[in-house]
Amino acid sequence: YLRGEEARLRDLTRFYDKVLSLHEDSTTPVANPLLAFTLIKRLQSDWRNVVHSLEASENIRALKDGYEKVEQDLPAFEDLEGAARALMRLQDVYMLNVKGLARGVFQRVTGSAITDLYSPKQLFSLTGDDCFQVGKVAYDMGDYYHAIPWLEEAVSLFRGSYGEWKTEDEASLEDALDHLAFAYFQRMARNVLKYERLLAESPNQVVAEAVIQRPNIPHLQTRDTYEELCQTLGSQPTLYQIPSLYCSYETNSNAYLLLQPIRKEVIHLEPYIALYHDFVSDSEAQKIREFAEPWLQRSVVASGEKQLQVEYRISKSAWLKDTVDPMLVTLNHRIAALTGLDVRPPYAEYLQVVNYGIGGHYEPHFDHATSVTNPLGSPLYRMKSGNRVATFMIYLSSVEAGGATAFIYANLSVPVVKHCFGGTCIGVVKGTVTHFMRAVLSWWEISGWPTSGYMSMDRNSADPAAPALKTELLSERSWWSPVAFQRSQEPKAGVGEEKAEQPPGGRPCQLCLCLANQRQGRGRYQGT
Repeated sequence: YLRGEEARLRDLTRFYDKVLSLHEDSTTPVANPLLAFTLIKRLQSDWRNVVHSLEASENIRALKDGYEKVEQDLPAFEDLEGAARALMRLQDVYMLNVKGLARGVFQRVTGSAITDLYSPKQLFSLTGDDCFQVGKVAYDMGDYYHAIPWLEEAVSLFRGSYGEWKTEDEASLEDALDHLAFAYFQRMARNVLKYERLLAESPNQVVAEAVIQRPNIPHLQTRDTYEELCQTLGSQPTLYQIPSLYCSYETNSNAYLLLQPIRKEVIHLEPYIALYHDFVSDSEAQKIREFAEPWLQRSVVASGEKQLQVEYRISKSAWLKDTVDPMLVTLNHRIAALTGLDVRPPYAEYLQVVNYGIGGHYEPHFDHATSVTNPLGSPLYRMKSGNRVATFMIYLSSVEAGGATAFIYANLSVPVVKHCFGGTCIGVVKGTVTHFMRAVLSWWEISGWPTSGYMSMDRNSADPAAPALKTELLSERSWWSPVAFQRSQEPKAGVGEEKAEQPPGGRPCQLCLCLANQRQGRGRYQGT
């Protein structure tokens, strides 16, 4: 009995030491998506398995009591499932290798070329049980494209540990093999009819093995373009390749900005896209995140009279009124001075803060209402404020890797990073910078002379620590020259065709701060 108790205590000590080692640098945000996934998994299942294991006895009653007191505040299974799906999303968008991810390495493998996309300060590898959980989430969705490589890696890691089973684990080598075998069976069963048809048509022809296709649930026609832009800058020029692009100090002839002009960088002309550097300070960005955090909810899209949670928009968001804090009033004054627009309701929607969490994204969409059959049924029109015309998006944090705002028809993307402003370069800031401020990205949404604008501050990234904030504005004055207007494009069909949102009952809600007007246009952008 004593030897059994000592063994159980050693196992608890091992698990406790494992937890401590992962919290050595707990003062910094969990930027590594692998570390974020395992943190959620540990709080959702590992601790539960330890506390309720068959080896548990009366001498850990206190541990059980303590766990039950905080259990309701711990991540739910849907959080673990969401984190696993986020890893698969990152795997797809950035073409990451599963074996590399299991080792803690973020590598893109294209043919024989291997590119390191992200080098964490500390490598963090996954266990066989971690990989099994990711694979099982895909397996349960019938997504064998993702399930098979993750389950194969789980089998490999379980075998490498010689069948050793840890108390916190939910799966074993047998579980991984069982799920993998059925995943292969289902994959082949789907191709049986195809093989039979091909053999009937050409009985003497050698039929090549069918390659399992990656699922495309939203049936997004521009998916390849969008993902390529997430990986690169597209056609965005560097340095001074195009003479008509320039940097300047912007005052908009407004006395408010004379003593502290905004640093402007024009990065594209058709459509007109500009970056405004040092627009908010780090302390302002931090306060905005703190104001929004209690109100963050799963982001939704408008579909007719309903608001839906959809897979092509993964984030949490909240709306903020400027009555929350005087700092938000000051921010609105700054936005109004720069844009020349009236940002007060009903000429503007409220500020919207967005947190994209682990691998969050928003697939290509319109910010303004696009309904062809019933445009007046849009929530924007029910607000009697008109449609959105322009976007003003403030990056509230930089990210360690990934993250971009992609303009699929303009073939360029703008990374979510802090920018410096200087005479010879615009680049990523490295090292420690005090009082560094955040950049703003802005563009037009509506074709024609503007009577309102859509403005946005966004926490935009594959990094769990990256938030975004958007603002809705309506105005009778112009913002930029007509060259800024985005050209007409066809909207994505299907659920959520109209993706404009309305703050529910005035309380904080979702992703963007927008401007409205009574015209309809076709400007399209993407946040990833």
